Amino acid sequence: QVQLVESGGGSVQAGGSLRLSCAASGNMYSRYCTVWFRQAPGKEREGVALYSRDRTTSLADSVKGRFTISKDYVRDILYLQMNSLKPEDTAMYFCAAGPAHVRDNMHTCTYDDDDYMHWGQGTQVTVSS
Repeated sequence: QVQLVESGGGSVQAGGSLRLSCAASGNMYSRYCTVWFRQAPGKEREGVALYSRDRTTSLADSVKGRFTISKDYVRDILYLQMNSLKPEDTAMYFCAAGPAHVRDNMHTCTYDDDDYMHWGQGTQVTVSS
């Protein structure tokens, strides 16, 4: 059983910073890939940052230069450091984990939310102008 628990959301003014945490537990073999998704009211869910077990990371274009993703392997916590926040970053942020696509011995993680079977409850981020 995999459990993901997000924390760190809140309300900030534009230009501010927040650090989100995703504490994970359970079967690590089913969570090779971990992704931060966000969903704003009336909008589709969007993948913003990705971390794979081989320490490959990826950031969506909309957050590059402002967000960073990192992991504390000792405590098994995934972080999303969000700087220079904008009102358009306002959303519920979710941590999700799942297996990688494996082909020719290569592991690939995606931003397709259908690939992720384990989800946290979400943490709200609100950025005011």
